[in-house]
Amino acid sequence: MKNDNGLIINLNLGGVVVAYVLLGISLWLSTEVPLATKGYWGMGVMLLTISLINVVKYRMDAKLFDDRIRLIEEAKNERMLAEFVGEKK
Repeated sequence: MKNDNGLIINLNLGGVVVAYVLLGISLWLSTEVPLATKGYWGMGVMLLTISLINVVKYRMDAKLFDDRIRLIEEAKNERMLAEFVGEKK
């Protein structure tokens, strides 16, 4: 399972790198667009990238938090069940 996730992550990372390279080449070779406009496009792409990273990070944090709460609830239920079974004997 972990290797599958690594493969998917590497494939997505490669796709992002290729997209940035192609975007950079298209901006570099585009002679009709002023340099200032190219700079604004570049800043926009970087800000969107930072936003994407933040969204992914916060979703992962929320998932980890939910998993932690679930584990705490399971441990609490298991302890209560063990105490109940112990009282029955």
